[in-house]
Amino acid sequence: MRIARFSIDGNVAFGAVEGSTAPGDESTLVLDIIKGIPFADFELSGTKVPLSKVRLLPPVLPNKVVAVGRNYAEHAAELGQEVPGTPLTFFKPSTSVVGPGDPIAYPSFTQDLQHEAELAVVIGRMCREVPRERVKDVVLGYTCANDVTARDVQQREQQWARAKGFDSSCPLGPWIETELDPSDLAVQCTVNGEQRQLGRTSEMVRSIEDLIVHITEAMTLLPGDVILTGTPAGVGPLNVGDEVAVTIEGIGTLTNKVIKRG
Repeated sequence: MRIARFSIDGNVAFGAVEGSTAPGDESTLVLDIIKGIPFADFELSGTKVPLSKVRLLPPVLPNKVVAVGRNYAEHAAELGQEVPGTPLTFFKPSTSVVGPGDPIAYPSFTQDLQHEAELAVVIGRMCREVPRERVKDVVLGYTCANDVTARDVQQREQQWARAKGFDSSCPLGPWIETELDPSDLAVQCTVNGEQRQLGRTSEMVRSIEDLIVHITEAMTLLPGDVILTGTPAGVGPLNVGDEVAVTIEGIGTLTNKVIKRG
């Protein structure tokens, strides 16, 4: 099931996306409004609205986003870094999250803004110290993410809070896919239609199971929390006016435009 979060007539709701998501077919999509929330038992209302009549929002509003750095060997190499001996984790605040179609505001404190296409894991239930065999039980589904990074700031400052945590640095969407095998999916990023990144989740140094076990050893994850699983090689610059799109096989495409921060 594909679950979207959206607003219509000033109201916010979740809905199941129905119809083909093939490029060019989006106009046929409809949303069957969900009774309740997707983190508990819910029913489809049978009330359907065309996707073209709503505004898609970030599919979740996470309490926290836990991101993983250098989880693809070729990406680590392109930054002149080694793959870390243990997963390299950091936080992006909830205020960094924006949805499909929302602008990415170019911060005034950087001269080198870059895209990072990533598979995002959406947590479906509160969990801590999750054993490997139960990882699937705590995952609601998967969505597309862009870990937008102020690269010069990241390289200059030992902590990555500003480089990766600024407002609009975490686009998520367009929806959550709940029925998906994430082990070998194509991850692509284009800028103004030109391909920049193309990798596969099978190239991850550490699997989603590895990451969830590692993260929940230290902290409790809450329903709606998000884990970013790392980016393949090919990261590169973004400029004001650029349109950046992250496409993940089996999910869809997340598109955002870069604007000057006002």
